[in-house]
Amino acid sequence: MSNDPESPTRGRARLPRGVGDLLAALAGRHLIGNALVGPAGGACLTVLDPATGLALAEAPAAGPADVEAAVAAARAAGRAWARVPARERGRLVAEGGRRIAAASPGLAPLLAAETGKAIRTECRPEIATAADILAMFGGLATELKGETLPFSPDMLALTTREPLGVVAAILPWNVPLVLMALKIGPALVAGNTVVVKASEEAPFATIEAARLLAELLPPGVLNVICGTGPACGAPLVRHPDVAKVTFTGSQAVGEAIYREAADKLIPVSLELGGKSPMLIFADADLDRAVAGAVAGMRFTRQGQSCTASSRIYVDAQLHDRFVERLAAAVSNLRMGDPLDEATDIGTVINARQRAKILDYIAQGEATPGARAVRCGRLPAAPDLAEGLFVEPVLFTGLTEDSPLMRDEIFGPVACVVPFSDEGAVLQAANAGDFGLAATVWTQDLRRALRVSHALDAGYVQVNQNLTIQPNLSYGGFKKSGLGKEASLESMLEHFTRKKTIVVDMR
Repeated sequence: MSNDPESPTRGRARLPRGVGDLLAALAGRHLIGNALVGPAGGACLTVLDPATGLALAEAPAAGPADVEAAVAAARAAGRAWARVPARERGRLVAEGGRRIAAASPGLAPLLAAETGKAIRTECRPEIATAADILAMFGGLATELKGETLPFSPDMLALTTREPLGVVAAILPWNVPLVLMALKIGPALVAGNTVVVKASEEAPFATIEAARLLAELLPPGVLNVICGTGPACGAPLVRHPDVAKVTFTGSQAVGEAIYREAADKLIPVSLELGGKSPMLIFADADLDRAVAGAVAGMRFTRQGQSCTASSRIYVDAQLHDRFVERLAAAVSNLRMGDPLDEATDIGTVINARQRAKILDYIAQGEATPGARAVRCGRLPAAPDLAEGLFVEPVLFTGLTEDSPLMRDEIFGPVACVVPFSDEGAVLQAANAGDFGLAATVWTQDLRRALRVSHALDAGYVQVNQNLTIQPNLSYGGFKKSGLGKEASLESMLEHFTRKKTIVVDMR
């Protein structure tokens, strides 16, 4: 292994035995037709370990030729895969989930190294959830059924569910395995073939998890390519043989994909940004609400979540106590090496994202009347000196027009605002472009239901702040996206087309 700090292998030395070998096997390779293959043009991108700044490996940089190869493999496999009985497709996908779960000892450190997420609090739970999602969709295979229609006694009228064809699934870097499972699970069980575009920031755990599943499937049914948005994502969306696009990422990119898909008249599913409100009423269990804020802000993920509860509205009677307790709870989380079992919080994904977060924090600190409460300590280990760590910050005293209250920061920055009127806080919570998620904290059932119905968000929880869960329909309103994920609804409505057949029996 080279000692050159620029070497694309130097960062592997931190990985457990065997994981470095796995990374070496994946480096510079797409998964096309069940084979690990290099990019057509030979171009690669360096993936860095966000905790140290060291290079981990070279990722393949797909261009139009790689897109064409992956789509061609998926198209060639499509007809035969659609004819496989649905129960068998479901069985294979569920078995793939079990294989991914069993591979957690190798996948988890790989995921931690490339994303900077803590292995104990984030990476292992993500792998388990991804496997659970695949198992759920595998079990739903027998629900791919049509209806018999009472049209006429002399005619047999029925509907069937058919696959769409080649599905393009475009992933971000924050929870790549869960989001891949949410897309490929229903797509594959419904009889589609898939081309996944992995994030160029963190592609390796995605490729390996897909490879474990693809080994059970006919060649070409599941493919993964990696590259930038302009060079890889855009030609994938535009490809004439792509029949459906499912995307998770930024609002701007989602809107661009929507326009491209509209030109082709193909369906899309979009899970975009969020600025989720958390409403804590005077009768709430304060300890439970504090724990919910720690979990809901996804502090252990450095706030890198579309559903992060970054606007926390607290009844004025509880406000000061809540801020004090939340600051103490977050400060008790240990920030450090993502590969260390004792670490609660890892890093953000890249230097660009860190600079963006720090700029928002600086704006908040410069706002008259605002107060920044910094929580916890940055790691002091010399080998982490170049790591992309950000100290969590709670802001009070900001007004609704502050950029910190309106923009999706995608970092460990939460704004806490007092309120005294239910109608006014609902108006504030519903303001803005996003409508992904929201939570309500109260012991009054009537209020909980009233406020939940009034919130303009697609995923509302009461007295809890869970992440995406299998079999709970998930998706946003307004500019937070289109369509639902994680449920039977998502498989039937977004990955099949309905055909009506009428037979004259006379």
